Amino acid sequence: MSDDEYEVEVPYLAEDDPMRAFLPSAFGKKAKEADVTAQINRTKRKIEPPPAPTTSQDAPGQERIIQEPALRDYSSSSDDNDSDSDQSDDDEYPVSHEMVLKTHARAVTTITLDPSGSRLVTGSTDCTLKLHDFASMTPTTLRAFKSVDPSAEKNSDKTETHPIHHVEFNPNSGGQFLCISATPQGKIMNRDGEVLAEFKKGDMYLRDMNNTKGHISEITSGTWNPVDKNICVTAGTDSTLRIWDVNFKREQKHIMVHKSKSAGSAGRTRLTAVAWANQVQSDKNILVAAALDGSLVMWSGNGPYSRPAAEIRDAHKADTWTGGVAISSDGRMVVTRGGDDLIKLWDTRKFKTPVVTVSHPSTSNQYSVSNIRYSPGSSSIITGSASGHLHILNPGNLKPELITPVTPGSALITVEWHPKVNQIITGSANSEVHVLYNPEKSTGGAVGVMSRAPKKRHVDDDPNFTTDQSVGISGDSILAPGAASSGASFHARHPTIGLTHSGRSRDPRRPQSQLVTPFMKSQPDEEYINKNIGLSSMRDEDPREALLKYQELAEKDPLFTNAWKHTQPVTQYREVSPEDEDGPEKKKVKR
Repeated sequence: MSDDEYEVEVPYLAEDDPMRAFLPSAFGKKAKEADVTAQINRTKRKIEPPPAPTTSQDAPGQERIIQEPALRDYSSSSDDNDSDSDQSDDDEYPVSHEMVLKTHARAVTTITLDPSGSRLVTGSTDCTLKLHDFASMTPTTLRAFKSVDPSAEKNSDKTETHPIHHVEFNPNSGGQFLCISATPQGKIMNRDGEVLAEFKKGDMYLRDMNNTKGHISEITSGTWNPVDKNICVTAGTDSTLRIWDVNFKREQKHIMVHKSKSAGSAGRTRLTAVAWANQVQSDKNILVAAALDGSLVMWSGNGPYSRPAAEIRDAHKADTWTGGVAISSDGRMVVTRGGDDLIKLWDTRKFKTPVVTVSHPSTSNQYSVSNIRYSPGSSSIITGSASGHLHILNPGNLKPELITPVTPGSALITVEWHPKVNQIITGSANSEVHVLYNPEKSTGGAVGVMSRAPKKRHVDDDPNFTTDQSVGISGDSILAPGAASSGASFHARHPTIGLTHSGRSRDPRRPQSQLVTPFMKSQPDEEYINKNIGLSSMRDEDPREALLKYQELAEKDPLFTNAWKHTQPVTQYREVSPEDEDGPEKKKVKR
């Protein structure tokens, strides 16, 4: 019988049989590659039909747009046309896909990206800054690489914490960003979360703000000079704008005092938002600030700063918080979002009345930092809403071009549109950060994260399993004698992981490690102690003898009475007689 007559029976599986996924397709080790298309498709957003705007006449010469949900007949044949229009909107704006970051514990109030779009910093009402690096994130490791409390002090256990109002990267230097928290002192921090400079606090007992060297009360907002990388401005509740040079933190460079004209304010109010624009082509350098008394003030960015260039008293309703102010790229238009449920568009060339007024529900009564932004090139205006929708408005008439839900039911507080990566980042009240992008038009950022292979889950990913929680050293780490601990960087980057507020371990199985002092270790020789520990020889010295050894030196060369050494009279005492040695006579006791 030949070999051709033998046949080996193998089980037959259909092409669509799910068991084929468990059968090997080849021998040897296979390199696992990421299915980029599948990963990006999983982040595609489901767009709901946006509310349609209705128009009404508010005042002569002004158009007011009221955004209300439109009643639509979803059973009609116009659904196909609407879906086509939604698809075209997705292609026009980078909102077709999204990546969600859940790193905060409370509402996210501010976000910023560095000029290259690789480093994301978010601030929250949980009083922390979260630093994200897009280059090191993968689809399975969407987390911050560092958490920073700007108010924390290294040498103090009792540290006050304050909510973060505003963070903004320097547009001309991506290595530092401005951090504004609920304190009178702003901070300049580097891209790793370390404080480079802290501005000085002014004297709160001085009435004239021109004589103070810093803010005397809480700072609400701030921004950078668009041209000079060393100049920034901060707005405070002490009714002042202060221009700072980051190299001279002890005193502001210029001060602008806003004198309120509202009744009963004593000339002071709170400045709520500030924006700085500088257009080189048109030589427009302007500063625009909003105040709590409803006024909108414009200064020249080059001075003089003694009085504003223009002022509108009733730009918004008094005693409402105007949290959003933005200036177009050409410096001609200013858009404001007030606490009176209005968005207004202003022309800097005719800074008296608004060009367009739009009704928009405000979230400033609960989140004072609700902002509004121009898109790159000022082709659109973006802002959030109390319902969690992202509104993309026309910059000419403020009509909504696209309204898409991001966090339905939770207020959308802050928005940012980065020009280089072409992605929209939003922060919401439910502590989520959404990065909206379009894989065809966006570059870097979330697109780069979703294009990487997922990181394999390893036990070392959870430091609670393999890390000494008291010192931050991994169990399999190699420490050379006399070398610096490799876990110091982990402990510095994650100071609160595995520890309570008092410094104790959260792991009940791990005993509390006692602090190790130089005298608790094995006793070295006396020469080593005297050489490395200052004043250690005083432990075995008699204090009386230590003082008496200077007696002869004090008599020969007195330190304090040396000027009267030759003119000081000699003290003379009467010689003691033998009778005086017995002491005075005792008094007789009367009977």
